[in-house]
Amino acid sequence: MPKISVIIPVYNGEKTIKKTIESVLKQTLQDFELIVINDGSQDKTLEILSSIQDPRLRVLSYFNAGLASSRNRGITEATGEYISFLDADDLWTPDKLADQLKVLQENPDAMVAYSWTDCIDELGQFSRRGSHISAVGFVYPELCLIDFLENGSNPLIKRQVFTQVGHFDESLPCAEDWDMWLRLAMDYPFVVVEKPQVLYRVSSESMSSDVWKMEQGCCQVIEQAFSRAPLSLQHLKKDSLANLYKYLIFRSLEGKTNKEKAITAIRFFFQMIKYDLAMLKAKVCLKIIFKIVVILLFPIEQSMIIFKKYSKFSNTSTLLSYLTVKPPHLSKN
Repeated sequence: MPKISVIIPVYNGEKTIKKTIESVLKQTLQDFELIVINDGSQDKTLEILSSIQDPRLRVLSYFNAGLASSRNRGITEATGEYISFLDADDLWTPDKLADQLKVLQENPDAMVAYSWTDCIDELGQFSRRGSHISAVGFVYPELCLIDFLENGSNPLIKRQVFTQVGHFDESLPCAEDWDMWLRLAMDYPFVVVEKPQVLYRVSSESMSSDVWKMEQGCCQVIEQAFSRAPLSLQHLKKDSLANLYKYLIFRSLEGKTNKEKAITAIRFFFQMIKYDLAMLKAKVCLKIIFKIVVILLFPIEQSMIIFKKYSKFSNTSTLLSYLTVKPPHLSKN
């Protein structure tokens, strides 16, 4: 039985799947099985997978059913003592599995280990720093406020816990990973490796429709999380929603911009103010308004020239620093 089962769901991942698998095969810890769930790919994904020769690699093909279903299929097939998921366009640093396993073994009560995340672009180049948040033990209050694991390619989890918490919720349109981490955090302690070991790929071609889908899924997750949270944590719901809309504004204005994204950002801006009126006093609000106005009034080419000239004033990445991540550490009961 391998120590770790690595599960990679893939759908039409011909551009990135080879690099993603290579980042697993280059791990300093080599005691793993690699299960790739081919979710009905129609491109050259299977052809690329067939060219990779490693006895630890298993490729299982199904009709397309979505990311959550593919992860669940991987859990069912896994035989390792621990499970880690990796999306088909993300990467790991070579020490990721070894460091996470070590910190779990040093903390036998913990069932989940996570690392910090940094973002990369389509070419695999560094794009921006992740949140680099460290929370350990009973992290449910912090996790209700923000998904500080940041993506589904992060944690190493003891396989036995899925018997208790169940599998990924396939009814969610997105954010099913945040929902899973919340369910785990309700019952099990977390530990952290305090260095960036997950490289999360962000596409500059993100469409506004993806952001709307993100809003829908995250709002469902927040509602479900606070429906099972104790009374002592209910006051955090407003901050959780404010954090969501701050992040959605950032995603709407990230990468290549257009008027549709600007209009979307306006809608999210008013939602943010609804839940966090104090943000009106923050300088980052002027940056948001400036960027939206420029996008709406000028052609895209001219907008880019203006943003380059006034880069310090148009950069809204500071918005992420306004996310609330450290509530009073309250009792689980």
